[in-house]
Amino acid sequence: MTKNVLDFEKPIFDLESKLEEMRKYQDTLDIAEEVKSLEEKVIHLKKAVYGNLTRWQRVQLARHPERPYTLDYIYLMTDDFIELHGDRYYKDDKAIVGGFAKMDDQTVMIIGHQKGRDTKSNLYRNFGMPNPEGYRKALRLMKLAEKFNKPVITLLDTPGAFPGIEAEENGQAEAIARNLLEMSRLKVPIIVVIIGEGASGGALGIGVGDRILMLQNTWYSVISPESCSSILWRSWDYKEQAAEALKLTAEDLLEQKIIDRIVPEPLGGAHKDHMQIATGLKKILMSELVALLKLKPEKLVQNRLKKFGSMGVYSE
Repeated sequence: MTKNVLDFEKPIFDLESKLEEMRKYQDTLDIAEEVKSLEEKVIHLKKAVYGNLTRWQRVQLARHPERPYTLDYIYLMTDDFIELHGDRYYKDDKAIVGGFAKMDDQTVMIIGHQKGRDTKSNLYRNFGMPNPEGYRKALRLMKLAEKFNKPVITLLDTPGAFPGIEAEENGQAEAIARNLLEMSRLKVPIIVVIIGEGASGGALGIGVGDRILMLQNTWYSVISPESCSSILWRSWDYKEQAAEALKLTAEDLLEQKIIDRIVPEPLGGAHKDHMQIATGLKKILMSELVALLKLKPEKLVQNRLKKFGSMGVYSE
């Protein structure tokens, strides 16, 4: 049972705790029917809670510390992963990882943001917030994939690009802008998957692709609900209202045609079953790759430019 229980999950946690307690006495007491009834109540409550999540609750699930991160997906979905380091300009950014890997019989370049599980690893990974060298490393790997005609998969999960003075001095804005330009004209298929938080330019820096997928309980927005609340109300207390106004969930963005597909998660979130979500995502990625690999490079680029060029266009 998970150690990190969110506020809206407490009724489920309490019921599951009671169920676990009853199961201990199943061998000595005749309580099989009571246990079965309680199991049904747990399932019913889970469906009721997770089937009616607010946008802010989905943001909380996207940030759950037990969710699988990029390296978890890589090791669960691929074989023979060879991590590549460095941007060949300055240094290696640990907040972005990437390298060649085998997904079934298909070699892919897989790149993504990487967070830590505890204080030490979060400091090592800079809490999943890349510096300019992280985006330059990602671009180097994408150009390498293009050279060997291999598709690119990017996994987005960041609270944003690192906002420190050193990052700005080293060209944070230029690095992200350069990636947007180069990814828009890369001559190999690119599939983007939001696996957790997709915050602002920090996510978009590796977020231009032919197909954009979002896991069911993730968010993708120009700004976080807390920051939006801070700007509009001068307080973080209105983050729930901000989340509603931002329309940042997978369902919202599919409706707005920002993304192309929603990847279902296990009941309760991806952290409940890492293998299940990885297996489901891999199956979807392989089906998407089959279609994209049939297209000629010129058609890929043409479709990609048309896709992003049509975003935000409307008529009255």
